[in-house]
Amino acid sequence: MNIDALASAGIQFIILLCALALHEFAHAWVADRRGDPLPRQQGRVTLDPFAHLDPIGSFLIPGVMIFLPVLLGGGMPVALIGWGKPVQVSLPNAKTRMWDDILTTLAGPGMNLLLALGVTVLGGILLGLAAPGSLEVVFSRLIFPALFINLVLVVFNLVPLPPLDGSRVMRYVVGMREETFSLLARNSWWVLLVAINIPEFRQVLGTVVLHCAGPFLWLMERIAVLLA
Repeated sequence: MNIDALASAGIQFIILLCALALHEFAHAWVADRRGDPLPRQQGRVTLDPFAHLDPIGSFLIPGVMIFLPVLLGGGMPVALIGWGKPVQVSLPNAKTRMWDDILTTLAGPGMNLLLALGVTVLGGILLGLAAPGSLEVVFSRLIFPALFINLVLVVFNLVPLPPLDGSRVMRYVVGMREETFSLLARNSWWVLLVAINIPEFRQVLGTVVLHCAGPFLWLMERIAVLLA
């Protein structure tokens, strides 16, 4: 077993758990700010990661995807997919219900986008101030994995398939009734589990993530040049 690869897998797993927990915290925090009492009542307006992590979506499936290739002697996976424990909302304000729901929904991917931006700025600063080649391990094990994991979560969660975040926005765009959406959400987990195991689905997801990463990598390079 390659100990270095196992260590890298462990770091990626920790990064993913943090990204998932902060994603769900953002949902709960925005809902709370929009006047929804339910997330706070259920203890979700907290930075405690264990309040937000799901046994299957945060530990089992990502753990298999990250560690199995290493244990079998292969390389690291191209894309890491996972999800946290869904934040329940009551949307009590009828006048602003649609926008409360949309803003709360987009807060999760928005948090991962902010984390990706933060990692980009940090990477640019390190590149600009450190000696050339002195931080290869830091970038290969921490900066680049953190950037790409958060971008994967942004893209993955915006897929318009219940119960992912993109589906909640989609239902307002197409005018789907709440009853219909709830029915789809209850029966879509198996579709999602099948989809993430289809190589073509993961390949498309990876391609989109690579295109999204371009501007972040460009910004990282620009920051490094300015500080060099």
